Amino acid sequence: MTNARGWKETLEDLDVRRARSAAMGGPERVAEHRAKGKLTARERITHLLDPGTFQEFGSLVGGEIAADAVVTGSGLIDGAPVMVGAEDFTTVAGTIAPGSNAKRYRLAELAVRNKVPLVMLLEGAGFRPTGAHYGRTPTDLLAQARCSGRVPMVTGVLGASAGHGALIAPVSDFAIMSRQGAIFTAGPPVVRESTGEDISKEDLGGPGVAVPSGLIHNLADNDEDALDDIRRYLSYFPSSAWSYPPALLSDDSTEPRPTPELLDIIARDNRNTYDIRAVLDTVFDTPDWFEVQPGYGTAIVCALAHLGGHPVAVVANQPQVLAGSIDTAAADKAAHFISVADSFHLPLVFLADNPGMLPGSESEREGVLRAGARMFVAQTTATTIKLHVTLRKAYGFGSMVMSLIGFDDQTATFAYPGATMGAMSAAALGVASGADEDIAAQLREMELLASYHSAERMGFDELIRPEETRDALLTALRRGIFARQQAPEPVTRSAIVP
Repeated sequence: MTNARGWKETLEDLDVRRARSAAMGGPERVAEHRAKGKLTARERITHLLDPGTFQEFGSLVGGEIAADAVVTGSGLIDGAPVMVGAEDFTTVAGTIAPGSNAKRYRLAELAVRNKVPLVMLLEGAGFRPTGAHYGRTPTDLLAQARCSGRVPMVTGVLGASAGHGALIAPVSDFAIMSRQGAIFTAGPPVVRESTGEDISKEDLGGPGVAVPSGLIHNLADNDEDALDDIRRYLSYFPSSAWSYPPALLSDDSTEPRPTPELLDIIARDNRNTYDIRAVLDTVFDTPDWFEVQPGYGTAIVCALAHLGGHPVAVVANQPQVLAGSIDTAAADKAAHFISVADSFHLPLVFLADNPGMLPGSESEREGVLRAGARMFVAQTTATTIKLHVTLRKAYGFGSMVMSLIGFDDQTATFAYPGATMGAMSAAALGVASGADEDIAAQLREMELLASYHSAERMGFDELIRPEETRDALLTALRRGIFARQQAPEPVTRSAIVP
């Protein structure tokens, strides 16, 4: 008992310091923050993680400045470990100083060392203006960049995020913003001083700017919804590139079943459109799949789904937008999505229905060939399981970027009978060649027979009926998963660039 009494003063001092850190910016600042409908940094972590699993480190960094304005530690999401950091805007506006920089570096370092995902929750004003120079010290961005392709990286922008702290968002695999979020190189006061432009934070980097630019992938109504979506996103991924995605326990939704609904959903006439999302609802285990970047590059739908309980990454043309033509934004979106999926061994499912890359002067000025080439390289270098279905049409380079190309290491390739393909459509070829009506009719007839000619020469593994779509994909997927039972190696590539 004598020894225990000797610890009393020391431990009371520790408790006081811990309490100061837990209080963040103090009751008044915390109350102001909550009054805006936002969670505090610590509340965000609590909502994100499984109850009672957060273990903090670096709580005493910063001394009188609570946790040096960033809360860092580890916890569990659905029982799987993650590293998490949350900028505390109630404490010196969530700014970064040498101590908090060291915490952020350590956080990312531990994510790679422990092979677990990294989640950063942003609301901060960038570097703290202390007047001191950091000198030769490691920046947290070094460690964060080294996470790329090795562990899943997710960023939540839940308030205004500026400068250095914001840079992890474009480095991340997935970035989501709440409607109160904003992200920019420098905030309105700096912009006003530097350029004379008087602009609000919303107009500078709010959802109306960050989502259409492609910087932010998804938008949530509030903090809670954004954090819930982060949990959903990570549920499809393994902890790192050194492991495989987790499969769900089998139930009725994961079993084989025919898909006759597709006969009504997919119009046989290429001139009629349909919503590719209805196809995803039908083919995959449940309609509760997760779309990535629904507000950007809308001519392609990128989604995380389950097929037979196995997580898959879906890249699907959207006939309702540009008739499925692939524009610059759609190709850029798909390239990033494919690279992330491949890094973490998610099987890729390509559902093709496009007339090619989007032609025209505006498309060329936007760099459609550059973006298309980037998508092509991403999918041809992917080493994960690849499955392909041509639903109605796939022309020219637009077919190649959707993995319709021989010797592309696909696990399986399928097409519907009557699917059309080639350098260009019969209509476009007829116009380009100045063909008369008789020749144009012959071209259309040849186009309709293209799927059979291709199948006769092993252009596809098999022509399938729409009712067979799910079962054909599921059988091929299970065969591919069986074949990769040996331990995976991380994909060797440079950092993923959104």
